[in-house]
Amino acid sequence: MSGCRSRVRAGLTVLVAWAALVGGGTAWADAAGASTQQALRLGASTSVAPGVEYRDFSLSASHGPAYGHLLTVDLREAGVSLDLLYPGAVAARSTVSHMADRSGAVGGVNGDFFNITESQHPGVEATGAPVGPSIARGRRLGAAVPNGQRFGPSMPPGATTRDVIGVGTDGKARLDRLTLAGTVTAKGRKLTLRGLNQYALPVGGIGAYTPDWGTASRRRATCGTDTDRSAPCSANTYELTVRRNRVTEVAKTPGHGAIPSGSTVLVGRDGGAKELRKLRVGDSVKVEERLESKGRGALRFAIGGFPVLRGGRPLTGLNRSTAAVRTSAGMGESGRRFFLMALDGGTEYRSGMTVAELAALMRDLGADDAVNLDGGGSSTLVTRDPDDGRTTVRNHPSGGGERPVANGIGIFIRT
Repeated sequence: MSGCRSRVRAGLTVLVAWAALVGGGTAWADAAGASTQQALRLGASTSVAPGVEYRDFSLSASHGPAYGHLLTVDLREAGVSLDLLYPGAVAARSTVSHMADRSGAVGGVNGDFFNITESQHPGVEATGAPVGPSIARGRRLGAAVPNGQRFGPSMPPGATTRDVIGVGTDGKARLDRLTLAGTVTAKGRKLTLRGLNQYALPVGGIGAYTPDWGTASRRRATCGTDTDRSAPCSANTYELTVRRNRVTEVAKTPGHGAIPSGSTVLVGRDGGAKELRKLRVGDSVKVEERLESKGRGALRFAIGGFPVLRGGRPLTGLNRSTAAVRTSAGMGESGRRFFLMALDGGTEYRSGMTVAELAALMRDLGADDAVNLDGGGSSTLVTRDPDDGRTTVRNHPSGGGERPVANGIGIFIRT
């Protein structure tokens, strides 16, 4: 029996022991190797669709009781797949239930951290765009912002905004890292492309914005620095529009509004702006971009999230003190089984878990690898009733209702 199945069996054994002896528990090793008492109680399993099961659970974490909800997906089941839930644009927000309804998903959770506020930059619009890369149905939507521009809790050593969880063209789930590779060729020179549909560009960089970006202002892309999200916006900016490999418009400041089909907007800040100013309307410009995978084979779905569990072992340096409502995604059985988990929020369930406890929980639920997704008021898990088609929010969101989020992970059944 595989290590993954052994851990699931161990979790069920804990359930039986818990029922026989209230107050008992299983000792889980945290990221530092110390053990903590966390009595896990698994609820009954309910079928959502062939290959998709839902159950709730409770446990005693370091800051008090925590309650959660779990979707388990068998990717070996015919017709079962995972893909990105998103509002139809990178720079937009919607609730998980609405995105699931709109796309026909039978279940899902919220996804990546996102540009939720711009209180440090008065007058600048928060875009709602995600921190990390995203791929939907094999189509690359956006790349990662610099580490210093991200929202969310601190990442473990070695993690980056380019880390993702996803599913390859081979149908197997995996952790990966997606790096933007691209160029802007003009007047015999090749400039490095430093951004794709992202709310923050590296200092001195040039970013490409396609119709997938949406209608949000691109001004936020020139604010902050690679190490300080709250740093002032750059006063040295430039923007130009490219259509059919020709510059059609130029502007001194980043604009907003829908980008026409077949057009790409290039935004430059600091040194990047200086380079773009050398171009005029009518000049020939070629923009090329791709997301390079660290793993083998292409990803047909990917979403940003920082790793907390690899090969059944929690990463070193995970936070062991701050508890919060968490959302997580993980995989086991060589990428053939997928787990989506969200904790309850609200006044009755606000104790939450630390990131180290989250890693231990995902391991005991059966995952070998897992990532931390956006939590707090964003944590949401939904399922769709197979009979009446109604989508139900299974957990209790912290704000009393669903928060509009940038994206999520959806479960799909092809009939």
